[in-house]
Amino acid sequence: MNATPIIDRFYFHSVYFRESGGILFEVATNPPGFTTDEKVEELGSKLVLPPWLEPERKDLEKILPQLHLPKPRRKMLKNQFGDEDS
Repeated sequence: MNATPIIDRFYFHSVYFRESGGILFEVATNPPGFTTDEKVEELGSKLVLPPWLEPERKDLEKILPQLHLPKPRRKMLKNQFGDEDS
């Protein structure tokens, strides 16, 4: 089986390989994670892009649907990430 070198995707690192039937698999790490450039409390509140996609921001914003999500309560969000006791 041939696998790619480790590829830095900014929020995680990936290795890709194709199985004998032709299906492409990706194995990715959890770290460094989405809190690399955003606080836990702010996750999901705005479009954050990896550095190599920033030049494409205007084009991406034109084609992505506008999302209007309810703002979660801060304590619930912190508990979800294990930062605060219940």
